[in-house]
Amino acid sequence: MNGPDAPSREELSRLRWRCRRGMRELDVLLLEYLERAYPGASAHERAAFARLLDLQDPEVFGYLVGRENPAEESLRDVVALIRRRPR
Repeated sequence: MNGPDAPSREELSRLRWRCRRGMRELDVLLLEYLERAYPGASAHERAAFARLLDLQDPEVFGYLVGRENPAEESLRDVVALIRRRPR
């Protein structure tokens, strides 16, 4: 997480707090993405992740379990990355 484009500790801390939802399943998926992929993500992908966190829990859950797909392409891309998490 070094370099000029790396997220600051403050940014990661704020996002970590925003990843804490009312559903354990969402917490796990969102926090895994934040820790694993967010630090190396492009600015475009980071912005899409932040927009995803602005959505209501049922909508995010529907996207992450594949019940629905976001209309916005950048959200679809970040959702696909989250769903492809290593097992």
